[in-house]
Amino acid sequence: MTTTTATHSSDEPTASRAPARRTPRAPDLSHVAVMGIVNRTPDSFYDRGRTFALEAAVEAALRAVAEGAEWVDVGGVPFSPDTPAVGVTEELDRVVPVVAAIRAVSDVVISVDTTRAEVAAASIEAGADVVNDTNGLRDDAMLDVVARTGATVVVAHSLAAPHVHLPRPQYGDVVADVAAFLRERVAHTVAHGVARDRIVVDPGHDLNKNTSHSLELTRRLDEITAIGPTLVALSRKDFVGETLGRPADERLAGSLAVAAWCVEHGARVVRAHDVRATVDAVRMVEAVLGRREPVEHRHNR
Repeated sequence: MTTTTATHSSDEPTASRAPARRTPRAPDLSHVAVMGIVNRTPDSFYDRGRTFALEAAVEAALRAVAEGAEWVDVGGVPFSPDTPAVGVTEELDRVVPVVAAIRAVSDVVISVDTTRAEVAAASIEAGADVVNDTNGLRDDAMLDVVARTGATVVVAHSLAAPHVHLPRPQYGDVVADVAAFLRERVAHTVAHGVARDRIVVDPGHDLNKNTSHSLELTRRLDEITAIGPTLVALSRKDFVGETLGRPADERLAGSLAVAAWCVEHGARVVRAHDVRATVDAVRMVEAVLGRREPVEHRHNR
């Protein structure tokens, strides 16, 4: 990409030549938002490379917006250790052009699914509003980026870092352990200068957890949502598949059922592959709970 630099007279103040720093948009967490997943990877467990091409990734994001997603989550590296390693330069090349292309045509909230401070910073500059960190903000360099830019951050729980094998994860009480981790991370993040209303927590369903762990986290989600605004990433995951005995492409009904449960128990962001169906499920639950008005009133009127 060719960059053109404007010339300035030697007596022009330096401050006038510096580009204006972009302020990330603060997401509305007063209601439930659906986050559409955009994987720019050739090896995601469900997409299997369908949105790896740049044009396909951007089209998937805009389709998600048209179907009702208020957030789109752009990722270039799977969490799984069973995928090839991706260097920072390659991750930047995968993620930043997608973020920039979406931002050029949409005001949707954009999150970047990354554990690298360099990728987060470049993505925010390109138009991202949220950093979705599956490493739980263990890297203070990432904390520095979030604090400096004013971005919102999703702090996810995992026992091990992404891309690390952790067979047979052990917990004393999985919900208590996850909640303690998230409370500590939130406190550390606030102490680092990040505003409390810019922090979202994620219990990390299936991240270093077996199916029983993920079901218990779901059953007692109230203990997580009590910490603060909560994102749940449930869509087509293994705990859904193992519970129902279904492969990844047959897990939509189970994913919607567990999403509905989580919304009833306080989740504020639902991360999903199937945006239209998830939006309908979420909005229906909100209407039943009295949090959302029906689109129309005609029946028996």
